[in-house]
Formats: sequence, structure tokens, C-alpha cells
Amino acid sequence: MDALQKELESRKSEIINGVELFFKANMTITDWDVPEVDDHAAAMQLIALMQEALDKIKVDIASGKYDYY
Repeated sequence: MDALQKELESRKSEIINGVELFFKANMTITDWDVPEVDDHAAAMQLIALMQEALDKIKVDIASGKYDYY
């Protein structure tokens, strides 16, 4: 395992927890703003938005945007 793999592995749970916290915070905000919301539908739409953001980041990575971050 190289240094990068070790670094990311050491922070894996922190990264996953951060993503889950972001998701849960946005679910809470949605519930506040739309109390009658179908939580399952909201969760699926939120995940789709998050995936869209991740896909954009992947495109940015492929284009070299983060080569010298």
C-alpha cells in the first residue's frame, strides 16, 4: 500500500461519515421545508443530485482540473 492509499484509508470512515452527514442534513432541511414530503422519494432525488455532483467531479478530474490542486 503506497502513501496515498494509507492516507485515504486512515480517513476512510471520516470521509464516509462526512458524506452521510451531508445527506442527512439535506434530508432534514427537506423535511423542514416540505413537511409532507415522501422521504423515500426525497432520498432518491437527493442521491441523484449527489451523484450528478460526483459525476461532474469525475469529468473535472479526467480533464486535469485537479492535477496540481
